[in-house]
Amino acid sequence: MDKIKIRKLTKSRIYLYATLSVLSIITLYTLLTIDFGGVNIAIATKNFFKDLGTMFFSPKLSDRYTYSQIFTSLAVTIALAVLTTIIGSFIALFLSFFAAKNLSSQRTSRIIKICMSFIRAIPTILWVMVFSVVANVGVETAIIGMTFHSVAYLVKAYSESIEEIDNGIVEALRATGASFWKIIFQAVLPSTVTSLLSWTFIRFEINFTNAVLVGAAAGAGGIGYDMFMSGTMYFDIREIGVFVYLIFGVAIILEFISYLLRKKYLKN
Repeated sequence: MDKIKIRKLTKSRIYLYATLSVLSIITLYTLLTIDFGGVNIAIATKNFFKDLGTMFFSPKLSDRYTYSQIFTSLAVTIALAVLTTIIGSFIALFLSFFAAKNLSSQRTSRIIKICMSFIRAIPTILWVMVFSVVANVGVETAIIGMTFHSVAYLVKAYSESIEEIDNGIVEALRATGASFWKIIFQAVLPSTVTSLLSWTFIRFEINFTNAVLVGAAAGAGGIGYDMFMSGTMYFDIREIGVFVYLIFGVAIILEFISYLLRKKYLKN
């Protein structure tokens, strides 16, 4: 007969259940006591779904924009994502060599990883806001903020990929008197190139989404800024639908390219 598996109530489970219970109680209390300012939730919900239907089923571009301008704005957003990914990947690759435990000292690795964890914990949009104080609002702020967060993200991904390689190869090269950079180019990069490319493309997809957001928040232009103007200035739901479909289209194309890379190149 099959035995019935009973999960033991450990301290970690008690802490987990207690935390979830407290959060559930706080959420329920907030929903029951929140002040909606006289807004009728039923009517607001009905209007929300009505606007959502208009956005997706009746998209239409207004006279304020032409399709040429819209595709130019989309190209600006994609270019912003490409630029920040390229700059961030080169900086992150250099730092990851010193963040990997099997290539660097424990102290150096720990310092870099702690710094990157702090940077990574703060959302990209907040870094853009921080740098807007120094570099003013514009494309420069968006590039610096997105690159800053990209570096922190990719250092973690790259260093973990490097730490997964066979240490025997590294030790063998060290035993022959190979220098640090010879180990990098002869052992580390050939063993991790597929993983590094995969993580870089994933970050590019994330940066495209961020570029849409910071286009409006940082005044960097692009399709995000046009979408912001249509929504907050002109309240044109149909025009927003056009922008949403364009963003969805790019996201689908990126996902298809990612699939082809994994299938044809990254596995090899």
